Amino acid sequence: MIGIPLTHILIFSLLLFAIGIYGALVRRNIIGILISIELILNAANINLIAFSKYTSPSPEMGQIFAIFVIAIAATSAAVGLAIVLALYRVRKTVYTDEVNLLKW
Repeated sequence: MIGIPLTHILIFSLLLFAIGIYGALVRRNIIGILISIELILNAANINLIAFSKYTSPSPEMGQIFAIFVIAIAATSAAVGLAIVLALYRVRKTVYTDEVNLLKW
């Protein structure tokens, strides 16, 4: 069985990373920005697993690192959503343009 070439996987990861960067820079909604950051982390996970499969003598190491990144991403998403909820309770908005934290 012939596998997917490494270049195809890296191009897919690059596109996913570019979509995440574009979403993080263009979106005004804080929840959309958090989702874009998750896309960036998933692109990094794909790179970790692909490089581990094609270059490492033990392909499980990339999967182990990807699991750590997934755990860190889950905790950062939980903290980010808690901050968004607290911000919504105070400011009644989730748009970045309408939030001035230095303003009383």
